[in-house]
Amino acid sequence: MKSTVEEIKSRIVEEQRPWGGFRRFISNELCTVKILTVNPGQVLSRQSHSRRDELWVILDEGLKTEVASEVREHRAGDEIVIPRNAEHRLSSVGGRGRVLEMSFGRFDEDDIRRSDDIYGRA
Repeated sequence: MKSTVEEIKSRIVEEQRPWGGFRRFISNELCTVKILTVNPGQVLSRQSHSRRDELWVILDEGLKTEVASEVREHRAGDEIVIPRNAEHRLSSVGGRGRVLEMSFGRFDEDDIRRSDDIYGRA
């Protein structure tokens, strides 16, 4: 079953504590977590996945995302939901940038379908 943006966002729990608080993105679910690093001026392939949804948390300034037809530049802390089968891409429009990527569902690098790639992998 395809998850919607609302379903993915509903998994995020925010709680306050006397010392501050936290946001829990996942709890007791099948998930793969990575930190993507994009070098200055570089761009990932335009791609999609059929077996997983993704949630990206922008860690550094100077990153741009394309999800379906929406293109946005981001600030640190921005959260981007990528439903399965949605074409998406990440690029650096500034310095070296990092993104925390959480993949929900069956993770497999062979699940990547590239439609455009400057490195000749499409």
